[in-house]
Amino acid sequence: MTDFLGSLPPTLRGWLLGFAHDTSFPGDTRLFAEGGAADRFWLVRSGLIALDVHIPGRGAVVVETIGDGELLGWSWLFEPYQWHLGALTRTAVEAYEFDAPQVRAAMDEDPAAGLALFRAIGDQVIGRRLKSARTRLLDLYGPRSFESGPAR
Repeated sequence: MTDFLGSLPPTLRGWLLGFAHDTSFPGDTRLFAEGGAADRFWLVRSGLIALDVHIPGRGAVVVETIGDGELLGWSWLFEPYQWHLGALTRTAVEAYEFDAPQVRAAMDEDPAAGLALFRAIGDQVIGRRLKSARTRLLDLYGPRSFESGPAR
């Protein structure tokens, strides 16, 4: 688990928190569905959130669970601003919520802060999340055994 906010330089942390407002959700709340409009994101202060992907014939399959200190959502950074996964609270969640269009506009107005935030999200969130999703999907659908070695 990464403390995303704590990993930011103090000036960037303060800049980002200037856009935050407190929010909370009870457990078993669907925050967003795959393909929906990615118009906000969150920094989780407490609680657990399952990230899932819809698989035909199987329904929602959890690919990762995130919690305290982690950033939820990065699809708001890239057009067409649609979620790549779904998110469902597993427990009650307390978080900072951010309006994505407002933060994107601020990133354009302050390119140094925007680039620093973009890099932090890329370094600490996107790569790890994609690797986790890939690993989970391989667990679900990959070969059951590699003991026989490569195919000949």
